[in-house]
Amino acid sequence: MKDQIQKIILPLLLVGAAVVVLVWQHDEKAVYHCHQGYVFGTYYNIRYSSTKDLEQLVLKTMQDFDNSMSTFNKASTISRINTNQSDTTDLFFEQMYAVAQEISQLSDGAFDITVAPLVNAWGFGFRNKEKVTPQLIDSLRSIVGYRTISIHNHHLVKTNPSTMIDASAIAKGQACDVVAQVLSDNGCKNVLVDIGGEVVCRGVNDKGEPWRVGITKPQDDPDGSKQELQEIISTTGLNMATSGNYRQFYYDGDVRRSHTIDPRTGYPAESDILSATIATTSCMRADALATACMVLGSDSALALINRLPDTECYLICATQEDSLIIKKTTDFFAHVEKKE
Repeated sequence: MKDQIQKIILPLLLVGAAVVVLVWQHDEKAVYHCHQGYVFGTYYNIRYSSTKDLEQLVLKTMQDFDNSMSTFNKASTISRINTNQSDTTDLFFEQMYAVAQEISQLSDGAFDITVAPLVNAWGFGFRNKEKVTPQLIDSLRSIVGYRTISIHNHHLVKTNPSTMIDASAIAKGQACDVVAQVLSDNGCKNVLVDIGGEVVCRGVNDKGEPWRVGITKPQDDPDGSKQELQEIISTTGLNMATSGNYRQFYYDGDVRRSHTIDPRTGYPAESDILSATIATTSCMRADALATACMVLGSDSALALINRLPDTECYLICATQEDSLIIKKTTDFFAHVEKKE
């Protein structure tokens, strides 16, 4: 009889223990976590609600991304491709390449990841500035062009071995997408990822309200200390990137040289746009399109963005009278402030 009772009671006790564990797990509260630091040459701010602290996972994800896409990491995939130590690509590189080629075609070459030799020559890249002459620019333009590279069976093919890739105008946006996806895959529904001003956000903040995201007013602000806001957006779902010439620049005599190089001419872009903010289907696409707009100028930029579905722009432009004027797509605020 005693053995029979034990056979009945023991399973009941195990079931009861399982119920207790399940109830305890169900009652565990999600809290908001905040991680801030310095990565990819800029600052990051990541916030999310979760029952777990995912900082180590976030840091590992960013390190994996750096090992692929950083031109300042000599062992990265992109660095090894640039120095011809390897032609093997990886998932991050191939994702970047696909979007970069798309935006290059859409913008008629205003965006081009093979612009690296020109960016370096002007002193804005990962090599020292050179003495710029028309002859040097003509020579470098011969190895620049998005049509000169292709990927076959996970290998990058260059028509000229001197061609180099610069993903700085697309990689921060891609990194935001990657980190946000990792957080989503780990059950986080309320997320904000800000890397160097490129932003992905989902859900609500710790007050249960839409996230508030700012567009910075363009000012001569190399160290980012002023941070005066032009607009503040309230949103529960956004992929947004901003490109501007008001931080990365230098004076060559009396001439101000901006970091946005026009791949088609080889010279710093001469554009009326001081700041281009794009909201679209991914932060990576937004990042690339923002750079393309900076090169194109406001009229051509608006024409481009108006052709693209689910894509909006907010352009801060300079007038001949040195005042500022805003040019934006009609549905910009309706798009970025929509509630998902």
